[in-house]
Amino acid sequence: MTFQPVVPTDGIGGWKFLQRTYDTQFETFSKSAQLERDTTYFEKNIAEVKTAADLVANKRLLRVALGAFGLSEDINSNYFIQKILEDGTEADDALANRLSDQRYQDFSKAFGFGPGEVRKTGFLTDMSAVVSQHKTESFEQAVGEADDSMRVALYAQRELTELAESDSSDTAKWFTIMGLPPLREMFEVALALPRGLAKIDLDQQLGIFKDKLHSVTGSSDISQFTEPDAMERLTNLYLARSQINGLGDGYSSGATALALLQS
Repeated sequence: MTFQPVVPTDGIGGWKFLQRTYDTQFETFSKSAQLERDTTYFEKNIAEVKTAADLVANKRLLRVALGAFGLSEDINSNYFIQKILEDGTEADDALANRLSDQRYQDFSKAFGFGPGEVRKTGFLTDMSAVVSQHKTESFEQAVGEADDSMRVALYAQRELTELAESDSSDTAKWFTIMGLPPLREMFEVALALPRGLAKIDLDQQLGIFKDKLHSVTGSSDISQFTEPDAMERLTNLYLARSQINGLGDGYSSGATALALLQS
């Protein structure tokens, strides 16, 4: 039986519990029989994969490969995934580069099947990183079954911090956030932005995101999230607003104000 992570309550209280128990819960989850079988099989067989078609044809390997990038729902989209892998990411018109979800670019880069790229399935370090990421993503997905806002918060703790520390320009960091669904959701909810924002011009979206973050934190720079306090503030604001949104009209204005103040 697969261990189901425990999230006893929603909002900031549940998040604090999850942070305190993360190491223990993650270790127990990682020992689940199915997860161990999948990752062991991947480690033993991935080096034999020479082409994108080979990977797509082996569902056991593909399950780990896609799961590492939160793309498990594409497990049966054979032609689409093979095209993502075979196009690579070097050309501007590569399929992964034409999609708004940056996870497809990361997925394609991880295996290196595209033109001008180096195939990585034979590199132990690279494939070990895929296995480790698969375990982390699988745990976060399991947490999301109990409370999806916790899944988003866990994802942001690692991805946003890493992005903030990168050498990319601030504009590039913002476009990465806008192209990663979990991070985009965190910012949209935390900053109380409308869901329909994605329908307008990208540059307009960027300006709205930056202006709103500046009004909340005093800065529009993503580099501020290298600081734990800034990361905690954004996370708490996201969780508080998610809790409020979940309760809808049943939440009084006073309770709403209190929840936001506590964040």
